[in-house]
Amino acid sequence: MTGNLEIYLSGAVFGVILGAFLLVFAAVLLIVRKKPGVRFQGATADWTLPALDAYADRSSFFHGWDPRVKIATIFFYCFAVASLKSLLWSAMALCIGIVAVIACRIPLRRTVKRLGAMAGFLAMFLFVVPFTSPLRQGEILLYLPFLHGIPFHGHGFAVALRIVLKACAIGLMMEPLLATAALPVTLQALSRLGIPDSISQMLLLTHRYIFVFLHETKRIYRSMRVRGFRPKTDIATMHSMGNFFGMLFVRSFDRTQRVYDAMLSRGYNGSFPSFTHFATTRKDWCKALLWAMIGLALIWLDRFRGYSTW
Repeated sequence: MTGNLEIYLSGAVFGVILGAFLLVFAAVLLIVRKKPGVRFQGATADWTLPALDAYADRSSFFHGWDPRVKIATIFFYCFAVASLKSLLWSAMALCIGIVAVIACRIPLRRTVKRLGAMAGFLAMFLFVVPFTSPLRQGEILLYLPFLHGIPFHGHGFAVALRIVLKACAIGLMMEPLLATAALPVTLQALSRLGIPDSISQMLLLTHRYIFVFLHETKRIYRSMRVRGFRPKTDIATMHSMGNFFGMLFVRSFDRTQRVYDAMLSRGYNGSFPSFTHFATTRKDWCKALLWAMIGLALIWLDRFRGYSTW
C-alpha cells in the first residue's frame, strides 16, 4: 500500500480512546436527561411526539414569512446543502442550521431530541463506510487491534462524516420549515404549490390522530397494568401483548370510520375548506433572495474554495 500512511493502534491506546468516547457520550446523555422538561400548555413537554407546530405562535424571521415562498426557498437551500462535497462547508451548513433554529426561538433541546431519532441510522454510516470504502492513494489507514487486515479508511470516515453533517443540517432546517406556521396553513401552502390535496389531507389527519391513538395506547396499557399485567419473557406475556395490539388495531379502525362518517355529515366532499388567504409581499421575496444566496454561496465556496473531502 505504497503512498498510504498506515497507523497501528495497540490495545491499550484503543481502550483509552474508546473509554474517553464512552465517558463523553455518557456525560452528554446524563446532562440531557437531567435537564427539567419545559412546561407547555400545563403539562411536561414530550418532544418525542411530532408536535410540529407547537411554536407557530411566536415571532421571528421565519414566522412572518409567506409559507409558499418559505417552503420553496428552504427546499432549494436543502438541495444546495445535499450537493456539498467538502467537509468544511458541510459543517458550515450545520452551523447555519443551528443559527436558523435559534432565530426561530425554538428550544435547542427539542431539536436535539428530534435529531436523536436520526442518530441510529446515521451512526451506521460512521461504522460501516470507513471499513468498506475503496482504497485511495495517499489516504490514512488505521488498523485496530481486533480487526487485523481490515483497515479503517480515513477517506471513508470523511465521506461518512460529511453525510452525517449534511443530514443533520437538513434536519435542522425542518424546524424553521414546519414549526413556524400552523400545520394546516403549511399544508395549504403545499397544495398551492402543486401538491395533491389528498396528500395534504392525509398528512394533516395523520398528525392529528397520532396523539389520539397514543392516548388510546396508554389507556389500554394502563388498564392492563391495573389488572395485574407485568411484562415478562414468556408465552403469557406474548399472548397478552398480541391481544393488546389486536385491540388497539380494532379500536383505531373503528375510530377512523367514525371520524370519516362525521366528516361526511359536515359536508366533506374530498377537500377541506380553506380560510387562509396568502399574500406575498416584497419582504417575503427579500427573505427568499437572502436565503437562496446563502445556499448558492455554500455551493460556490464548496466548489471553488474547498473542493476536497476534508
